[in-house]
Amino acid sequence: MVNSGLVNFGLLTYHSAQGPRAGIAVGDQVVDAAFATGESRDATVLSILEDWDNAEARLAAAAGSFAKDPAGAMPFADLLLHSPVHWPVSIYCAGANYSDHVAAMAARQGLPKEPDPKEAGLNPWHFLKPPRTAVGDKAEIRVVSASLDWEIELAAVIGRTARNVPVADALSYVAGYTVANDLSARDLSRRPGIADTTPFKWDWIGQKCFDGSCPLGPTIVPASQIADPMNMPMRLYVNDELKQNSNSGNMIFSIADQIAHISTRLTLYPGDVILTGTPSGTGAESGTFMKAGDVVRAEIDGIGSLTSYIRSIDSIKA
Repeated sequence: MVNSGLVNFGLLTYHSAQGPRAGIAVGDQVVDAAFATGESRDATVLSILEDWDNAEARLAAAAGSFAKDPAGAMPFADLLLHSPVHWPVSIYCAGANYSDHVAAMAARQGLPKEPDPKEAGLNPWHFLKPPRTAVGDKAEIRVVSASLDWEIELAAVIGRTARNVPVADALSYVAGYTVANDLSARDLSRRPGIADTTPFKWDWIGQKCFDGSCPLGPTIVPASQIADPMNMPMRLYVNDELKQNSNSGNMIFSIADQIAHISTRLTLYPGDVILTGTPSGTGAESGTFMKAGDVVRAEIDGIGSLTSYIRSIDSIKA
């Protein structure tokens, strides 16, 4: 349900003299969350999410008061931002969840087109990134491979403990949504010296879990402010060149499908982040990858724009 009649706001983590702090963003201004609500427990986004059923109303009231009287205002553009959740409890990433991306990857590898997994009665498929791979808007990402790829994704942030939840109720466990870029080191996806025919060939840590591999942000937009999370236009640019242009409605398994399925395997907790898959247009589909000096911008309408700066270091040996 959309937050009608109230001031829209975003939730973020900014760097202060006291360390990472939760902030409430209203337009181009930010106020410290604990200062605005008068609640010390609102000092971090994680503690806010752990009390989300009560905290959202506090934050909404504080955002409304701040819009009328911007005491303690900090310009958004002047802040150093961390990942909105600092740090996420767990980061779940959906694989192969847009049919156009799956088809493009199959064509690149000379493989036949597979049937729709949802229509075939299969379950969503996820892997994990370590929580501290998460970085914020305008972070510098050090190049760790010669085949560094981009993947724009809509990320759902959990706000209530969830275990064995039905699909019909799954979205009620989402506190809000943010933009994600699932960076991937494609040349580190296979272990050297291991036969291609063995199931132990794949290196998911090398490909997906390097430092800075999960840019998130800039803010978490409460779910109550999103009319339909399954109808959100998304775009990704590398050096202002459009690479991905799609809509969250093109997912194979919906956000609700994914939450319901993960919750059958283990408990989801406030502060968990679920990256819900990427559409076509990735570098792996064309063999075109990022290099030092590139600027990557991921945008989702209704949430915002997430920028990452690619920097150079010595290549990691396979």
